[in-house]
Amino acid sequence: MNLVNREHHGPELILTPHAWAHGGHTVARTDQGRVVFVRHADVGEQVRVRLTEHQPEAKFWRGDAVEVLTGSEHRREHHPWAAADAVLCASDGAQPVGGAELGHLSVSRQRQIKTQVLHELLGGIGGLRPEELEDLQPIVTSLPYEDPLGLQWRTRAHFAVNDDGVIAMHPHRSDHLVAVDDFPLMVPALRNLNLAQADLRGVVRVDVAAPSGEAGPLVLVTPPSAGDADLPERLQAGLVSHLQSVSPEASLVLGPAEGVRGEPAVLMGRGHTQERVGDLTWTVSAGGFWQIHRQAPSTLLPRISQAAGLEPGQTVLDLYSGAGLFTAALAQTVGESGRVVAVEGSPVTSADAAATFAELPHVDVERGEVERSLARIWPERVRAPRGRHGARSQGTQGSGGTRRRRSGSELRSSGNGKRPAVASPDVVVLDPPRAGAGKAVVDAIHALQPQRVVYLSCDPATLARDLARFRHHGWQIRSISGLDMYPNTHHLETLVTLTR
Repeated sequence: MNLVNREHHGPELILTPHAWAHGGHTVARTDQGRVVFVRHADVGEQVRVRLTEHQPEAKFWRGDAVEVLTGSEHRREHHPWAAADAVLCASDGAQPVGGAELGHLSVSRQRQIKTQVLHELLGGIGGLRPEELEDLQPIVTSLPYEDPLGLQWRTRAHFAVNDDGVIAMHPHRSDHLVAVDDFPLMVPALRNLNLAQADLRGVVRVDVAAPSGEAGPLVLVTPPSAGDADLPERLQAGLVSHLQSVSPEASLVLGPAEGVRGEPAVLMGRGHTQERVGDLTWTVSAGGFWQIHRQAPSTLLPRISQAAGLEPGQTVLDLYSGAGLFTAALAQTVGESGRVVAVEGSPVTSADAAATFAELPHVDVERGEVERSLARIWPERVRAPRGRHGARSQGTQGSGGTRRRRSGSELRSSGNGKRPAVASPDVVVLDPPRAGAGKAVVDAIHALQPQRVVYLSCDPATLARDLARFRHHGWQIRSISGLDMYPNTHHLETLVTLTR
């Protein structure tokens, strides 16, 4: 097995990965047949692997390629980000940070890998037959105007802060913090903030956002607890001065402490970003959700609209709607004679959407968990989820059932006390988090019997699971396309259209 021990590090193996797996890992086997998930390698390479998880009783081990003995033709001569370069970090006795786990390979190779992984998950968990995959031909493609090295695309990023008050990131599956002085995947407006030179003592997390509008970037800092009364004054004296010197148009917001509810405090500029695509605009509060890739909104809007195939006067359900990126385009398409119901669980992001669409009477913004919201709006079709003790939940206000504009019950109520049914949606659009929609939500969508479902996914494994559930109900997949919205990482976005 060629197992050796290095002082202060995990044991090392010489391995040759033979396959790619979801999550940014290659798959290799020891001479004894034990599976090892290896990061920072490529299939066919012979690499020295430093094990990071190697419990004797474990079914598989994990490790990083720290030396390339026989390299792939797709391996870059230089990794675009030294802090994420496993080989370079190993030579300095350090671990690579996460965030660019495929950066050692060419961008074209990265897309080949993502396409392959997507096919394998759809054929495995998703249950699609080879001939079905052949007909659908899902391929992962780049976004327009992509940087040749896959850099400078992130308009959002977050960092931890170490005990010295310096921005830091974690190695894969580690609680250890590694100080970083740059993050080249970020757009220039964020890199130019030069946060590595800022004094961030008293802060545990920093979130940065670069808007598509004319305003400068926004910096949101989070304190570890609510007991540091002097923190705002120290930030005014230190971080505000730093931002004013590097980006005078920037904004600085002090969020509530971790685990504490409260309103953020604007210390500099304003507490939100203004996003724009064409003639559409959105306000996104500090900490609110927006697509990360700089070209994602302008790329996704026409694709979602085309996939939805809506006509004026129809009803569309927009699930996990965020600040309303797709809601705006869908509302334009169906017009005032139609209806859009947007459901979002985040109080901050849902409030942003409610404010954005406050003057559009044919748009309803519903705040709450998706399944509970659907059960409130269409109780005759969707069963309310069971509570902890088996009782059907009624979606109380305390569980997040209230909305900025109207509650779920008011969405269905009339002045005479009767509950006129809201028309079942003609189309459902959903963009869930990485956990996917899940069985209960897929079943609820099926119960509403729309004509079409448009599913945008950021995780191909949970997408494959949900598609298997849709197919169990008799739905057919009409199209699948992959988008490389996260270059130099293993993540990808997948757009799927289903019909009954």
